[in-house]
This record gives sequence, structure tokens and C-alpha cells, in this order.
Amino acid sequence: MARKVFIAATGMNSGKTTTSLSLIHMAKKKYERVAFIKPIGPKPTEYQGIVADKDAVVIARHFDMLDDLPLMSPFVLQQGDTRRILDGVIERDVIAGKMFDAIAELDAKSDFLIIEGAGHTGVGTLFGCNNARIARETGAPVLMVTGGGLGNVVDSAQINLALFQKERADVKAILVNKIIPEKRTQTLNYLNMAFADEGIQVIGGFNYHPMLANPTMRRIAGVLGIELHASEEEGQRIVNNVQIGAASAQRVVELLKESTLIIVNSSRDELLVTLANLYQLEEFRNKIAGIIIPGVGTVGPITQKIIETSKIPFMRAGRTSSTVFEIIRDDVSKLTAEDTHKINLITDLAEKRFNFDAIDALLD
Repeated sequence: MARKVFIAATGMNSGKTTTSLSLIHMAKKKYERVAFIKPIGPKPTEYQGIVADKDAVVIARHFDMLDDLPLMSPFVLQQGDTRRILDGVIERDVIAGKMFDAIAELDAKSDFLIIEGAGHTGVGTLFGCNNARIARETGAPVLMVTGGGLGNVVDSAQINLALFQKERADVKAILVNKIIPEKRTQTLNYLNMAFADEGIQVIGGFNYHPMLANPTMRRIAGVLGIELHASEEEGQRIVNNVQIGAASAQRVVELLKESTLIIVNSSRDELLVTLANLYQLEEFRNKIAGIIIPGVGTVGPITQKIIETSKIPFMRAGRTSSTVFEIIRDDVSKLTAEDTHKINLITDLAEKRFNFDAIDALLD
């Protein structure tokens, strides 16, 4: 039987998968057989003929766990499943059976098992198997992951703790991510004070880091559903800023910040040529991540040739500049198996930020 931990969260995008990935990396230094499972998979994808949750696929590919992928994602929520469950087409007991059978099988053949919940604590209530119940049924102590801040962490954690307490699941600690670096010590001290009466330990996770929070060029191309013309290395580049190139070419250049993606209309030949030429200069490589050319208008043949010759990463999007900007702004970057730069950064930071022995000791 494995030592188990249930990774819960106060909501989406708190850093559950980043935390799971970090814990697997650290656990492998101490335990021979480390396993992972995401019982409820809300983000389906297909890999090598297996339909699984996207996060499970990322971890299976990175840690060479593909043989266990069907177990790592036993129930994947497909479009329309909510209605089929309510209509009785999909039986709740069957869903629960798949999840608990997979957990039991991984538990039996592992030394350390990470169970990652989906969304907030109540996800899964519709089919009688929310995160809190899974934690209780499997006897896995809970590590609740939150975003940064102070009041927001306390408020959101308390809302989620209520359901864990109702289900009699054992919440051992709260792990806080996205901490402002210069306020790290102060934030953790205050949060420990806030949860002292609950008997719950507060643990510091990752500081806020743009490379973890912001999308890659490949991610943006995927979200927009368009082709990225760039090398593999350029596709992994993190976009820290997005700028609409509406001003004069000189002003746009003056406004460039670190790793900026510029949205430039096809009619702006002078700006497109300027950015393409600047991209070839070493002093501008850290500022220009690439360009998106929105709309359906054609780019002049000479300008297009200059763009391609310069090797500046570019995309064509059949939408308006404002629509492209809004889609990118509203997107929340998610890890993919191809984001090796991000994953390597996560494991490197885990070595510095995660006290695995302290977390492991909480599971006794």
C-alpha cells in the first residue's frame, strides 16, 4: 500500500498540476515507485489511441508512465455527459467504480501515490463522487492548493474546507502558490496565523513567476487555432506582453517590453518590415517574441518575403486585432508535454521551494 496525498484546490488555475508535477519529481528521489492519478478528467484529449485527461497525459509523457495512462485517467468527462448522468444513461456507481478501482490498483503497486482533484472541492458532486468524497474514501490526507494573496486565500480556502469537513476528509495543509516574492515571509506568517485555529499548516509553494503564468507562442497559436511559423525553440518562448501595433512604427518600437508579441494589421508594411529587421538584431531578440497578422487582407509580396527571410516567428489570424487581443488576454496558460522549458523550470524551482520531507511527514 502506498503513501497517498490528495491534491485539492480552491478553484481552477491554482496550480494543482504544477504542484503534482513538483511532488512527483521530488518523490522519485525518495521512493522507487511513484504513481499519479486524476480520477475526474474534465479536459479530454487523445494520445496514442487512449482518451485521457490532458494533465494526466502531460505527466505520463514527462515521467514515462504511459503504460499506466488508462489508470491515471479512469473517467474522462465528455461533452453531454452531465445530461447523460442525470438521465441515467451513465450510472453513478459505474463512474465511482472505475475511479476507485484504478486508485486501488495504483495504490497496490506503488510506494507513493498522488491523487489530483479536478477544479474546486465540489467538482464531481453531480455523479456522487466529489473531490472531498474521493479523499475520504481513499484515506488520502489532503493538501489544498491556493493562489496568492491573503484575504482571498483565507476566504476561498474556508469555502472549500466546509465540504471536506462535511465529508470528514483530513485536510493536513494549505499550499500557497503565486506568492509575491518580496512578501513571501510576511504572507506565510499571516496565513499561518489565520489558520492556527483550524490546526492546518500553511506551506509556501511557488512565487509568482511570469514564465509559469504566461503562455508560450505555441500555446497562443493553439488557442487561436492557427499555424505558427517558427522553430521548435521559438515555439516554446514565453510571451510576457501583448501589444497592438496601432501607433507609428517608431512609437511601437519604443513601447516594446520584454518578450512582446505584436499584433500588426496586414496593411502596415512599414511596421512589419521594421519588426522583421529589428528581430535580426541581438539587442531586440529579448523584446520581440513574434508577430500576429490579423484579418484576411493579404500581405504585400515584398513584405512577406522580408518576414520569412528574417525568421521572425509569425502567425496569420482571420480575426480582428481586438478579438485576437481579447482571446490571448482571457486565456490561462496550461502546461503541455511539449513545454519542456516550463516543466524544467518547475522541477528546478521545486528543488528550491518545496520541502518534500515536510510534506511527506504530514501524511503519517
